[in-house]
Amino acid sequence: MSDLLWQKGGIAVDAKIMAFLAGDDVLLDREFFLHDIAASAAHVDGLANIGIVTRDDAAAIRRELDALATDFRSGDFVLDERFEDGHSAIEARLVERLGDAGKRVHTGRSRNDQILVATRLWLRERLDAVADACRRTAAVCLDRAASESLPMPGYTHIQRAVVSSTALWFAGFAESFIDNLTLVRATRELVDANPLGTAAGYGVNLPLDREHTTQALGFGRMQINPIYAQLSRGKFEMAAIDALAGAVLDLRRLAWDLSLFTSGEFGFVTLAPQYTTGSSIMPNKRNPDVVELMRASYASVAGARTEIEQLLSLPSGYQRDLQLSKGSIFHAFRHGLAALELLPDLLASMAWNAQRMRDAIEPAMYATDVAVEAAVAGIPFRDAYRAAADGAAAAGQGRTPEASLAARVSPGASGDLRLDVLRQRLQRATQA
Repeated sequence: MSDLLWQKGGIAVDAKIMAFLAGDDVLLDREFFLHDIAASAAHVDGLANIGIVTRDDAAAIRRELDALATDFRSGDFVLDERFEDGHSAIEARLVERLGDAGKRVHTGRSRNDQILVATRLWLRERLDAVADACRRTAAVCLDRAASESLPMPGYTHIQRAVVSSTALWFAGFAESFIDNLTLVRATRELVDANPLGTAAGYGVNLPLDREHTTQALGFGRMQINPIYAQLSRGKFEMAAIDALAGAVLDLRRLAWDLSLFTSGEFGFVTLAPQYTTGSSIMPNKRNPDVVELMRASYASVAGARTEIEQLLSLPSGYQRDLQLSKGSIFHAFRHGLAALELLPDLLASMAWNAQRMRDAIEPAMYATDVAVEAAVAGIPFRDAYRAAADGAAAAGQGRTPEASLAARVSPGASGDLRLDVLRQRLQRATQA
């Protein structure tokens, strides 16, 4: 490990203690390293703007930061146990290449300032990716709802209840992912605040050009108060995970449907072959492993959120506890986003088994239609309900699934899906 900036003379560094303090920083900071480099470049230009570094030194530092980013991408530079974390690696590289000029990169900053802005930039990118996955999922669902409407059983309490349709199923998830998109974009706007230049939460005795770094890094606004920058750490991460969780929670319920629908007992859906795997012991079967891991992904997201929530039982100001939030956001988005990104193509390629779904529609599933029709004719609904219940076994006489679906004209139901309204909402949410 390179020399520590904060190391005091005459005090030995205990390797076990340092390993505990560093935790997984070197591994995790590989994820945030390029963002740290970008923020460091913006900071150096800001220092040049106020005369703390010369323009020539700033240009040299930026040149070496660009070279470091290139080397990191290519694998020529590896962030490993030689360094305490990503920040110390950046400084060590600059000092190696530029000597005293490289030592100026840390002026007016703290390590907390560095990871806070790096993770903020990373979260912004990840939320953009979640938004795109939600948008594509909603679009696929709307397209399939518009192109086909096959009768299928509708379930309540996991029991066959009424006649439903594939169009209604797809439209339901379309609307849910439009709402998810709206939430993600609003959360992205919340976290799009520049903390660079707040140091360890109290500012520094320099007129830092924070307006420059805000613009250079593409932030929507400056996070003004240094204490609030610390208060927001963890809170913003939780908000980002909550936005991710809303989408992954819907994904979990969708995956549960597909787990049931692809089973031999249902047989309603066939997945494209690439979304299944062979059994390691049973040569007669294929497993919906992708769907099952989609179903499991919410656990990682929820666990990460809980971990950060428990870290936040802290007074104001920076506390080292917050170091652990890096791993939480990484694991939440690694699992949750990976699952979401697979969803649109899976939905576009899955096939409905029309005959199996039609065969599963029983006469009693028309009983609700019978009760409502009797109520429309003037019979009190309680009486109509009881009569329909008594005659449920014959409720399907003379009826078809298609007629039942066409008669379901309450707004949003199978006879009035209002897909045009949902498309307009999706367009507005995409452009917001």
